[in-house]
Formats: sequence, C-alpha cells, structure tokens
Amino acid sequence: MSSKTVLITGGTSGIGAHTARLLLDRGHRVAVTGRDDAKLESFLKAADRPDRLLGLIADAADWEATRSAVARTVEHFGALHAAVANAGFASRDGARTAGATLADGDPTLWPPMVLTNVLGPALLARAALPHLEATGGRLVLIGSVAGLKNAPANLYSATKWAVTGLAENLRMHATTRGIGVTLVNPGMIDTPFWESGSAPSFAMAPEHVAESICFALDQPADVDVNTLTIRPIGQPV
Repeated sequence: MSSKTVLITGGTSGIGAHTARLLLDRGHRVAVTGRDDAKLESFLKAADRPDRLLGLIADAADWEATRSAVARTVEHFGALHAAVANAGFASRDGARTAGATLADGDPTLWPPMVLTNVLGPALLARAALPHLEATGGRLVLIGSVAGLKNAPANLYSATKWAVTGLAENLRMHATTRGIGVTLVNPGMIDTPFWESGSAPSFAMAPEHVAESICFALDQPADVDVNTLTIRPIGQPV
C-alpha cells in the first residue's frame, strides 16, 4: 500500500492493536476506537505515533458513536481508505467455561455481545462505505472459525455466523461501487479473549492475524480477497 488511512474498531488490544502497530510501522495513518479511556490512553502512549495515530472513544454497537468516529477520522486525516470491523467479544459466561451455552449460560450477559458482534460491523459499514467508495477502499470484517463451524447451543458462534453472512451480503453490494470486502476468520489466538492462562497451548499469536489483514488491504486495486481463514497448527476444529 501507498500511505493510507485505516480505521480499526476495538483497536486498543488483541488483533486490533497488533494490526494498528503493524500499519503504523509500514507508514500508514491509523485511527483506533475503544470504550475504555484508560486503555485507549495507554495504547496511544505506548505506540508513540501522535502524528499518524488517532484515538477515539466509541462503542462499536452505538450508531452515533460509530458515525462520529468515521467522520472524525476523515476530518483529521483527510480521507478513509480502509475500515476494519474488529470490535467483538464473547460474554464472560462463554469465555469462563466451555460448557456455558444457551442451555446453561447467563442471558443477562448476552445482549452486549450480540450487539457488538453483529450490529457493530453493520454500523461501521453504513458509516464508512461512502468514504470508501470515494477512495476505492476496502472493508475488513473480523469473523471467526466459530462462524464456519457449528458448536452445540453456542451463541457466540451464532454471532460470528451472522458476520459470515454480512460479509458476503456487503461484498455483493460494495464491489459494484469499487470497494473490496474481506472476511478474516481467525482460529484460536492468544489474546485477552481468553481468561488469564486459559488459552490453548497451540493458540497462535495475534500478529499473524494482523499480517493477514494487511495482506488483504495490500491487494491491487482490481483484486478482492473475499475470505481468509487462519488456524494455528494443532487446532482440531
């Protein structure tokens, strides 16, 4: 890529943070969103790229916050060339025990997960597509292997299946307007998604997923990489 502007939701930790750092190292301008002031400030300070890094407090599941984040990114950097719908999580009942499901999980914890994982990418697309059309840009959605493989009564998996469908529906719309759409499906990664010490021994580093996102963004203007599925060696599912 020549120097471009990329907005990443949920960009203060995990895949989003590693992607932001990689893009900055390669000379691009990056805006990241997060919901936690302290975490955002810590990330901005550690990255130490005030000229090319913009931090924004925004809830990915909130329309006005998402619309404002896109508008402020364009106002600050002058354009938007790519947007990465990275914000997402599993409710703590699901992350704590593999058996927490629709049958035995805590329903009070589910709405924020569903809204962030499903509504969030749709809101980002709605806000970003006009700007991406102007630049011939790209939209990347972070899905999951859980959105390709079913798991018994697993609601998190269902939210990622929704992202799989959304990515294809968006592709059918966006590519007629010169916008690339890529779905990146990571397997098990050693990130804060897991409670401390609970990640599988074979879980891969988030840097590898960041490289895949950059690969999708780095394609020639007439090439659209639609789906990238990345599993660590040893993942059985």
